[in-house]
Amino acid sequence: MTVMSNDRKYRRSTRSPLLPLKHDGYEPLEVGFGGASFSGAVFNLSTTIVGAGIMALPATVKQLGLIPGIIMIVLGAMLTESSIDMILRFGKASKSSTYSGVVADAFGGLGRTLIQMCIVINNLGMLIVYMIIIGDVLAGTLSDGVHHSGVMEKWLGQHWLTSRSFLLLLTTLLVFSPLISFKRVDSLRYTSALSVGLAIVFVAITAGVAIVKLIEGSIRMPRLMPEISDQASFWKLFTVIPVLVTAYICHHNIHPIENELVDPTQMKSIVRTSLTLCSSVYIATSLFGVLLFGDQTLDDVLANFDGDLGIPYSSLLDDVVRVSYGIHLMLVFPIVFFSLRLNLDGLLFPYAIPIACDNKRFFLITAALMGFIFVGANFVPNIWDAFQFTGATAAIAVGFIFPAAIALRDTHGIATKNDRLKSWVMILLAVSCSTAAICSDIYSIFNFENEIGR
Repeated sequence: MTVMSNDRKYRRSTRSPLLPLKHDGYEPLEVGFGGASFSGAVFNLSTTIVGAGIMALPATVKQLGLIPGIIMIVLGAMLTESSIDMILRFGKASKSSTYSGVVADAFGGLGRTLIQMCIVINNLGMLIVYMIIIGDVLAGTLSDGVHHSGVMEKWLGQHWLTSRSFLLLLTTLLVFSPLISFKRVDSLRYTSALSVGLAIVFVAITAGVAIVKLIEGSIRMPRLMPEISDQASFWKLFTVIPVLVTAYICHHNIHPIENELVDPTQMKSIVRTSLTLCSSVYIATSLFGVLLFGDQTLDDVLANFDGDLGIPYSSLLDDVVRVSYGIHLMLVFPIVFFSLRLNLDGLLFPYAIPIACDNKRFFLITAALMGFIFVGANFVPNIWDAFQFTGATAAIAVGFIFPAAIALRDTHGIATKNDRLKSWVMILLAVSCSTAAICSDIYSIFNFENEIGR
């Protein structure tokens, strides 16, 4: 039996947006929606960026040294802007309204499938890490044999009500479920604005405490350059690169945000504004985090805020910092989940109508993803391991390898000499850093096993 061409289930092209545009003929998802604003788009894109690794950056800068660390943060922002510019320009040339559509135009259906798989893997890894951090904030964490108590455990004591699994389940039902039910990314603009504000609160408190202690002379100047004492310490430097790469991944939300804009020509300015804001937050967090905690900076710097900071009202500031950033991540979660759901749906149902127009499919995919993330968050014990895995593989592909490959393929003849040069730099850096990070992880595993065997 031949399927009729006007069957609604098979209307969507693989180059079409995974959500209906504001001018599409589908039934409107929000009455009165006339398009997203510049500020709303900046907040949504900034929230996508800031949530992706800010807590691991102080440990990264501690490992690299202050000067190389800050240089790498700035370089990461510059390369990210170049890679986003490439997918936007080639998207317009190919008339594609999705990242996967741009890749499909250059590399066909296989390329489209690969980029969607990478986005799904990357976003799943990030969301599991977010939920782990939220669990650390609420229920505490164990690092190097030392238990760092969570705020709920501190306030209510240790029992099943303050256990990690129960608190994460409660967060999923009461916070995540309502926020991930929105069908337009612009619907999250207010929570994104609050999320960015809470991140700035975290930075302001960290900076304030660090400056006070620096004036008092109670903290030492951090290392300006990396400390290399043996082969293991040298290879360990490469494991921090994926954390920096992951910190700027926002490519998966570029097209969903652009598709809803009142004026899509503003997208480049939105990207530049967001990257400037986020790199400033990253530099401040890294600088004051390392300055405050020095060599005691943990992989997840939030775990450092559970003891005496050496200033008045230390306990109160600890709680404010951890709670504010815990809420920040709760508000970041739905915007990353948004593109995860869209790309998984595009991977599984490439020719179906937009998922926002199919309530049954929307609910089933949402429920399945949340279940997987919840289980993953209870079985991935260390934030560093999770960031190394996703950063060294899918994140680097999404952020640098695919945009560079699209420019080098240049199916529309619009790539400049500068584009090709940047593309080769991005690919060489991405492949070398990814390879070095994976080899370093393998070396660390075998080295750890040898130490146990002694």
